[in-house]
Amino acid sequence: MKEVKNKWLELIIVLSAPLLSVIDVFIINIAIPTIKKGVHATDAEIQLVIAGYLLGYAAFLITGGRAGDHFGRKKVFFWGMFAFTVASCLCGLSTSALQLNVTRFFQGLSASFMVPQTIALIQVLFTDVKERAKAFGLYGITLGSAAVIGQVLGGYLSDTHWAIDGWRLIFFINLPIGILTLWATHTYVTETKNPHGSKFDYTGILILTAALFCLIYPLIQGREAGWPLWSFGLLALSFGIFAYFIANQKRKLAKNENPLIDVRLFKIKDFNIGLVAVLFHFMLHTAYLLLSAVYLQNGLGVSALHSGLYFIVPGILFIASSVVASKMIVRFGKRVLQVGVVLLAVAFYLQIELWAPGISTWLIIGLMGIWGLGNGLVLPSLLNIALKNVPGQYAGAAAGVYSTFQQTASALGVSIIGGIFFYYAKDGWQAAYHAGVLGLLVCVAGVGVMLYLLPDGKIANQSQSQNANGSSEVVNIEDQFIPAE
Repeated sequence: MKEVKNKWLELIIVLSAPLLSVIDVFIINIAIPTIKKGVHATDAEIQLVIAGYLLGYAAFLITGGRAGDHFGRKKVFFWGMFAFTVASCLCGLSTSALQLNVTRFFQGLSASFMVPQTIALIQVLFTDVKERAKAFGLYGITLGSAAVIGQVLGGYLSDTHWAIDGWRLIFFINLPIGILTLWATHTYVTETKNPHGSKFDYTGILILTAALFCLIYPLIQGREAGWPLWSFGLLALSFGIFAYFIANQKRKLAKNENPLIDVRLFKIKDFNIGLVAVLFHFMLHTAYLLLSAVYLQNGLGVSALHSGLYFIVPGILFIASSVVASKMIVRFGKRVLQVGVVLLAVAFYLQIELWAPGISTWLIIGLMGIWGLGNGLVLPSLLNIALKNVPGQYAGAAAGVYSTFQQTASALGVSIIGGIFFYYAKDGWQAAYHAGVLGLLVCVAGVGVMLYLLPDGKIANQSQSQNANGSSEVVNIEDQFIPAE
């Protein structure tokens, strides 16, 4: 590996991937009515604008992470960003719902290759515990900020009328950012990869992709279709394919055939607990942004532009608490996250009690601000806790697993909690919001339980060594990753 000249500059460059990918999830929420009119889409077709992106994103994340390990993280990041930029422009040029949905799927697919490289490069470049905590903190800040930016931009561009329709600018804004990132990546980012000599696990990719498709597609589309028999059939089939995939990966590991996922990753207790916490948190995170955006417009009568602006203050508070959390996590460990969980619970409970037609603007901002503070204490540090004991040479695989859990959780949040919300909409938007927020509180409780079960209260400074490729390797669990005989 080449000498790293400025790892913080490299971090800023590769953070463009999670920034753009998350913006393109949430920018659609408030802009859906405008996009629907622009491409003359039906309700089902417009749902696929969100669903298709999430499906392409989640289905290939582990593949994308593993590709970075095998082919080189810089190379995969560069071409993933290139494909994402091209797909974004094609989305903006779409003239029909079919064209938009196809290009949105490929936009999500390309995101699944570039985003895991960001997480992997953090683990490789930042071997010092305090520096890694700060780097993961910046990653978390980027995720949360991108979600808020997406909501604000969606509202603003929906009401924009320039030479072209405002909704097309939602996709075209990725072009200048993409070009700048490609140049910076080529110029400043160093290449890292693992010196594996075996072939890439293409059959593993196919099996895992099939399993994830059978899980995610019915969860996203099942409610819209009235939960027909095929949706339950696909869900059942997904569990069978997952079981076959695990057996397939274990068999390849035993034969030293370099499987897509080293299943021994799951022997790390806090990695498993962290993944479950991620599942609960991103369910509530994504669902809350959808529920609040819809309720502000339909329940409280706020315009698209102004509903987007409501997310600015909580976004600023999110960034502030994220910065504090990235510094405090090394000293206080999971207690920082537990304080955030309490703030989230308080924010959601008060919203159930106080959010109603006629509520003052300042009270809305205040309650959303509490949510922003709590979310900033939790979201960035979850990644650090989940991956803190993972050896550097497994950075890509672990990043892919983490990101897949994150995006699958987002799909679950939109489909399950969002489904509850829209089901109760027949009784009025306030009743729907109350039911949806109760679902959010259940997820908050799930995060709290997982944090309680964490075996280690602090992000302790561990002895690390460097492998031949220059990446860090945590010595105290190295024996768990000795190649199978």
